Amino acid sequence: MSWTDERIEVLRKLWAEGMSASQIASSLGGVTRNAVIGKIHRLGLSGRVKAPQTRATRARSAPIVAPKPAAAPRVMAAGAVAVKVVEEPEIEEIPQTAEIVPLTEGMTLMDLSASTCRWPVGDPSDPAFRFCGARTTQGDTYCRAHAEQAFPSRRSKSS
Repeated sequence: MSWTDERIEVLRKLWAEGMSASQIASSLGGVTRNAVIGKIHRLGLSGRVKAPQTRATRARSAPIVAPKPAAAPRVMAAGAVAVKVVEEPEIEEIPQTAEIVPLTEGMTLMDLSASTCRWPVGDPSDPAFRFCGARTTQGDTYCRAHAEQAFPSRRSKSS
């Protein structure tokens, strides 16, 4: 099937009337929906204004707002600073409150011990590069804040 001038004019007319690509393909015959979509894009007809919504249509399409379940506080870390985020689910307009907890100034690789956090902070090629250095529980690699950031699946299972 080739796109003749007649078929292109019919395509333009049907598209302007608001018909879908599938409807146009079946009206033209011998052409697929994808071929119609491709021709519409090549002709630059892809932008089509939607019909204005009536009040009843807007009411049906309005999103359903359900209250969020209460979430447990979570700890996030940014560099050598831990932030405790407490979400208040009842009122969505209230911003999240955060408790900022400075951890350490950071440690070099040589300063790390078995009980310090090994979370990298900064660019390893920078001379100012450090590790978090906060205290960890015995056997852990990261402090609580960095462990929650590194292993989010563990946090959701224990909550």
